[in-house]
Amino acid sequence: MDNAIKLAANMLKKSRKAVALTGAGVSTESGIPDFRSADGLWSRFDPFEYGTLGAFQRNPPKVWEMLKELLSLVDCRPNRGHEAMARLEEMGILQGIITQNIDGLHQKAGSRHVIEFHGSMASFSCPGCGAKKLLGEVRQMEAPPQCPVCRLILKPNVVFFDEQIPPQALRETEKLLRGADLLLVAGTSCAVMPASFIPTQVLSQGGALIEINLAPVLAGIARVSLAGKFTEEMSAIVDQMTES
Repeated sequence: MDNAIKLAANMLKKSRKAVALTGAGVSTESGIPDFRSADGLWSRFDPFEYGTLGAFQRNPPKVWEMLKELLSLVDCRPNRGHEAMARLEEMGILQGIITQNIDGLHQKAGSRHVIEFHGSMASFSCPGCGAKKLLGEVRQMEAPPQCPVCRLILKPNVVFFDEQIPPQALRETEKLLRGADLLLVAGTSCAVMPASFIPTQVLSQGGALIEINLAPVLAGIARVSLAGKFTEEMSAIVDQMTES
């Protein structure tokens, strides 16, 4: 394992443009269960009844019973793995993070260039007039929160299952991946499209992959595949880079 950590650190040091792709597994050690895990969100709320735009449009108060649980995400704190990734950006090595998470923990840890592929719980919009409200304002409202103008129930700016990835996020991702020669994949099964195509895209342009997962899924194509906790593996890589 030490050799794998050293190889990963060396690859990052030598990379011309390194980017990261993260998923739910990077936040579990911050107290946020994977939505698909045995005790995750979808074990209590049917994703087709609560996790689609259609469900929200049909019965927003019902969907807000699930969304109230998501509001607790803002109280979680980033872990050592998030902080290690932010450190890589400070060192000028990691050029940006594409995250499938909606918890904002990368930004709390200090990362500045974060593309929120599936949106975030940081803001909400009125389906009628489009007025936006920040999370702090929404938390002070009675649930389900209503637009003060239209009186319609606010929708979080997250991507529901039947919604498209926001065009701006796609454009920013395309720009970030252009010329990337190294992709650090952490805490994701790479099973959800279209983010699942990102590792293949980096490989197709001659880049290499480093994977950190409790149960690696890219072992056949990643140059380094680390099976372990995100906090431990990510911290060990950065420690190795600063020591050598």
